[in-house]
Amino acid sequence: MKKSVLTRYRVMAYVTAVMLLVLCTCMVFKYGFDMGEDVTFAVSQAHGFLYIIYLVFAFDLGSKARWSFGKLLWVLLSGTIPFAAFFVERKITRQVEPLVGEPAPAAAKA
Repeated sequence: MKKSVLTRYRVMAYVTAVMLLVLCTCMVFKYGFDMGEDVTFAVSQAHGFLYIIYLVFAFDLGSKARWSFGKLLWVLLSGTIPFAAFFVERKITRQVEPLVGEPAPAAAKA
């Protein structure tokens, strides 16, 4: 597996996690203090778009690392739970780093 697959996932995991925290803060201001409705809308749209990119990169990494369906589902959902993506990204990186740089199986080269 190429290192770029892991790097793309890591970048999008952090970006998605930060955007989710910003969105949560905006939601508190919108519903708690009745202010910032336009900002909340813009942040929610940006987070939604970035989350879709995160899904694509996480699925790509999961398919190349041959994760089980349950593990893949947990990684995909971690972008929707505040703070979870930070912890999941760290754990996934430790598990996947040994696979980075390994040559592809012989059957795939043929």
